[in-house]
Amino acid sequence: MKRAIVVPARLRSTRLPKKPLRRIKGKPLIRWVLERCLSVGERVILATDSDEIAREVADLPVEIFLTPSDLPSGTDRVAHVVKNLDLDLVINHQGDEPFAYREDVERIFKHLEEFPVVTLAVMDPEAHRRPEDVKVVVDKDGRALYFSRSPIPFGRKGLEPPYPLKHVGIYGFRRDTIIRFVALRRTPLEEMESLEQLRLLENGIPVKVLITRNLYHGVDTEEDVKIVERLLETQEA
Repeated sequence: MKRAIVVPARLRSTRLPKKPLRRIKGKPLIRWVLERCLSVGERVILATDSDEIAREVADLPVEIFLTPSDLPSGTDRVAHVVKNLDLDLVINHQGDEPFAYREDVERIFKHLEEFPVVTLAVMDPEAHRRPEDVKVVVDKDGRALYFSRSPIPFGRKGLEPPYPLKHVGIYGFRRDTIIRFVALRRTPLEEMESLEQLRLLENGIPVKVLITRNLYHGVDTEEDVKIVERLLETQEA
């Protein structure tokens, strides 16, 4: 099956101005993301609304597609590219997530043979107290039951592994599913939580959650920049 990793990146960011171009250890964030995605050995595509972003990575062996600036989300940006390419499976790897691992990518593509959507989660004891970290609970077969910024599950008698599970915003989609997804109207829970993955659950689209032991940390704030710099130094040591 024909497959690719698509990285959506827009220049505007509410909390971190020009986030994709933010320098981390002397290199733009978007370059870290794309280089790590290339390292897993898959076809890599950049979907961006910015010539400035495109110029920063023009020397990398990635395909660059310029997308409309008014698309509402990164998933819409990925779907815009997928509609115009001969692809069966796609991974939406967020443009602010500078970590990627071959084994996780392979697991996602493998599980897309059975599920229409596949995503990742990590066990993180600290996630329960941070509303910026999205938590997920799953059923006995690893399918998502709910995503929330609130501390779920509540754990009245304490929490047991694998909880709390922090969601990693990397998604695998079948072609027909991502095209259907962006055509669906926003849903009530999605609006309340400001989490687009709830649109999938509210429309009865199953989401398989794979637990990984690999390190992930997206960049959304100044503090995240410092954390990612430290983590990158650890990996390079």
